[in-house]
Amino acid sequence: MPEILKVKPTRMELLKLKKRIKLAAKGHKLLKEKQDALIMEFFTIYDEALSLRRELNQKMEEAFESLRMAEIEVSVTKLKEIALGVRPNKEVEIKRRNIMGVPVPLIEAESFKRTPEERGYSFVSTSPRVDIVAQKFEEVLELAVRLAEVEETLQRLAREIEKTKRRVNALEYIIIPRMEATVKFIEQRLDEMERENFFRLKRVKALLEARQED
Repeated sequence: MPEILKVKPTRMELLKLKKRIKLAAKGHKLLKEKQDALIMEFFTIYDEALSLRRELNQKMEEAFESLRMAEIEVSVTKLKEIALGVRPNKEVEIKRRNIMGVPVPLIEAESFKRTPEERGYSFVSTSPRVDIVAQKFEEVLELAVRLAEVEETLQRLAREIEKTKRRVNALEYIIIPRMEATVKFIEQRLDEMERENFFRLKRVKALLEARQED
């Protein structure tokens, strides 16, 4: 049996508890709906993460294969020289957006795909193979940034789902049962007090009637 709250067994407390139970039940319903919506959103994004992870793995294989071919055609030393002259990518900007009240990252960046001139080397002075390598790794970088955003979103949603689940369970299995048990206790105590008052009044009435007869 659930524990009861430490309150005075009065009608005022009884009314207060009944109101609190209604509010708690409403809160439980809203939290349960939020939990269900969060779980649906989580699995939608989870499917996207799996798809991105598969695509990223494929792109990385392609990128490293193209690098291997470029090393054969151009030489490792020449590739290192070209790499030293490549301009860095523009910085990404991390903002926030909300999913069901949960702040999640939103990574904004211009396309990582660039021309040879934008990268900092001349297309004429290098092999087309080098440009292919650059394109492949730019695709990898673009996917990696997107996947980082999605996976961080999943982690935050998972934490919020667990937090909401604890609150739902606390209301369902602890808080509401305790209040309901307390309501039952107060009602029983008030019934006992009414019976005691009834018998007390009956005794007083009997004594008064006995005195009047004397």
